[in-house]
Amino acid sequence: MSFSAWRQPRAILWAAAGVTTLGFLVALEITARHYGLPGPITQQAQEVVVPPKSGFLLYASLALMMVVLPRRQRFLAAGIAIGIDVVFILVRWAAHIRVTQGHPFGNGALWVILGCAVLAVTRRTGQERMLLLKGVGLALLLVAGRKTGDTWLLITSKTRSMVLDQYVATADHALGNPSWLVGRMVRSTGTIGAHALNIVYGQLAVAAVVVALYQLRNVATERRFPDHHLVRTFLVIGLLGPSIYMLFPVVGPVFAFGADGGSWAMADLWPNTPTPVNAPHLMPFDGITPRNCMPSLHTAWATTIFIHSRRGPRVLRIAGTFWLVATLGATLGFGFHYGADIVAGVVFAYTIEAGLRSLARGWDRPGIQLVAHGTAVFAALLLSYRYLPVKMADHPWVFGPLLILAMTSVVHGYLRTTRLWEPKAALARQPEPQPGLV
Repeated sequence: MSFSAWRQPRAILWAAAGVTTLGFLVALEITARHYGLPGPITQQAQEVVVPPKSGFLLYASLALMMVVLPRRQRFLAAGIAIGIDVVFILVRWAAHIRVTQGHPFGNGALWVILGCAVLAVTRRTGQERMLLLKGVGLALLLVAGRKTGDTWLLITSKTRSMVLDQYVATADHALGNPSWLVGRMVRSTGTIGAHALNIVYGQLAVAAVVVALYQLRNVATERRFPDHHLVRTFLVIGLLGPSIYMLFPVVGPVFAFGADGGSWAMADLWPNTPTPVNAPHLMPFDGITPRNCMPSLHTAWATTIFIHSRRGPRVLRIAGTFWLVATLGATLGFGFHYGADIVAGVVFAYTIEAGLRSLARGWDRPGIQLVAHGTAVFAALLLSYRYLPVKMADHPWVFGPLLILAMTSVVHGYLRTTRLWEPKAALARQPEPQPGLV
């Protein structure tokens, strides 16, 4: 590519984003090594050979990359990936290597993604090279996002020795302690209900790829990506969310008030007995459990899937709604989150979605106001959980509706603003009256 082409603003933006992402990954790698564990780059490099943590995610990433390929090349890429995985399985079987962690498949998908990157650099030129590299980059970012998240969780557990669970649990009385209620409901369903919700909870990224594949279905023919799509929001949520974990460390009710917390738990109360309303305090917790509750990123991601599925066919809209409801049931029912986390997660998702849509179409006054409103509501939620939890618990019929109203105001503002951005359908021209016989 010529130097003049790199002077274009879009090329400069892509280059800056690439350098920033690489620097961020290197920083996380160094931090993880400081604590004696492999970072995201090392973990991803290991999965070229070792059984991957999620083979489903790797194949979902491969499917995401294949949106830039013609149909014949898609079948070829998928076939090669499956063939490589078959070879890996046979070699492990012959060498008596048992896969005790992760999945026995997925290496082939990663090999094909990396192979396409080499192919783009060595055999493609111009727009075709950039398109294939964007596809590869999108796939690798989705995988790296998972590894980055794991490293972030390690950092939160090592650097935030005190947690704010007592504050959030007290504030949660204003919402009726939904985690305790849903937790008892999930337990009443037995192992079947818990297993179904666990599948939904664990394969959220795969569900996002399904919606993204619908949005990106025309990339191969149009030879360009749309200005905005689900994967962008998904990745930004994963990038910004852990920074809030560092500011507002919370481990979740099943750990802070349940049996999973062991000796670090304040008491074994979840999900049968709500916490008493007392003056909350910071509480110490172990150096292993992630402080990954506030906000609920699973809720934020599921909300984003719901938002983007609205433009799809009926079956996709139903699936998006199901995934949102099931994810809410899992996050609360497993005791991973409080109701306050859910409210914050929804506001977080709509605010980021609004910001990225405004960035894609060009900032205007309604977009700026929408993002500012969402940011202000999100900050107000965190401040109220931290400094007003007892008052919220003492006056649930006041603060409970206020929390729901604040969340609803962001959702309503998003819907109202985005309707203004929709292209207006041209009015059908009325046929002129034709002279008839008298």
